[in-house]
Amino acid sequence: MATINRNYLKLPGSYLFSAIGKKVREYESAHPDAEVIRLGIGDVTQPIAPSIVKALHAATEEMGNAATFRGYAPDLGYAFLRETIADKDYASRGCDIAADEIFVSDGAKCDCGNIQEIFGYDNRIAVCDPVYPVYVDSNVMAGRTGEYDPQTQRYKGVIYMPCTPDNGYTPELPTEVPDLIYLCFPNNPTGAVMKKDQLQEWVDYANKNGSIILYDAAYEAFIAEEGVPHSIFECAGARTCAIEFRSFSKTAGFTGLRLGYTVIPKDLEAGGEKLWPLWARRHGTKYNGAPYIIQRAGEAVYTDEGQREIREQIRYYMDNAKIIRDGLREAGYEVSGGVNAPYLWLKTPKGMTSWEYFDWLLSEVNVVGTPGVGFGPNGEGHFRLTAFGSRENTIAAVERIRKASL
Repeated sequence: MATINRNYLKLPGSYLFSAIGKKVREYESAHPDAEVIRLGIGDVTQPIAPSIVKALHAATEEMGNAATFRGYAPDLGYAFLRETIADKDYASRGCDIAADEIFVSDGAKCDCGNIQEIFGYDNRIAVCDPVYPVYVDSNVMAGRTGEYDPQTQRYKGVIYMPCTPDNGYTPELPTEVPDLIYLCFPNNPTGAVMKKDQLQEWVDYANKNGSIILYDAAYEAFIAEEGVPHSIFECAGARTCAIEFRSFSKTAGFTGLRLGYTVIPKDLEAGGEKLWPLWARRHGTKYNGAPYIIQRAGEAVYTDEGQREIREQIRYYMDNAKIIRDGLREAGYEVSGGVNAPYLWLKTPKGMTSWEYFDWLLSEVNVVGTPGVGFGPNGEGHFRLTAFGSRENTIAAVERIRKASL
């Protein structure tokens, strides 16, 4: 008789953003005239930049010609994209990353979730709290987290690293040494960053203790301040303790195109085994590669014209972030983030829980955000808004919140 992977039963409820979507659909069904503004899910709203669209068209034409048609992509991704990434994202910042240490994929979300497959099920993970849910959920599915405790809203086998206003939403080095450490900076959901000296401490800690850092740098393109590393490989010793994930989704608006990549240095080992061959084997077995036309679009991101265009889009979103941050602060909210990341992290007013504030915001103001508790227990009493809306909707949402009374 067939059985199921019972680890899935340990997951409480549905995926955070699925739960939000269900609530919004139910509300809109009951209130068909409501003009709901969505600032919850981090999906972009600006169209693909013209030079990238041009590259997509050109690649599509190639696929319609027998002489230039391409089928399956190479396992690691096309050399033209990997070599461009190695040059523009790493060599330009003094990072020693070779093209064949870059694995092209259809996005950072998949890689962040799938990377745990190459590690033993007895590995102990550490995550920030609050945290992007995929890190924990994918390890729950693999049976690595222990049972869920509804009282603490935590898994008993996970090391949670509190990120609170007191520590600037950056975690302290854990006294209980984990095997795998998930870090995301600029951070989702809080928008916090680590300075280079802070990140270097984590690299030193990992090398000292034989831990592996799984570093999600999906929002590095939004960094505006000096002294904030765009890659963990800017830190000395990172090649022997870190894996990095990158995404084109927010950087270049590829949420609908799907493209990302993972960097695994050939120096990196766990349990005396090199990790590069393991991920290469997994990648080749379970993945058939991002489409050729999408990889050509990714290459166009790095042209001078492409860089100019995506910087304009990033500026657009970060101007939205400033509108939200300034407007809510004027309304009396405590708000952080929105400087080096497209997320605003605010304290819910009048002691409301995250979901209470979500319900109030949806029903009274017709604005959707993300309850902080959905990212972990330390997110309770907080709320995330994104800067990825249109300018018109961003201004309207802030005005609605400012004028509403609790």
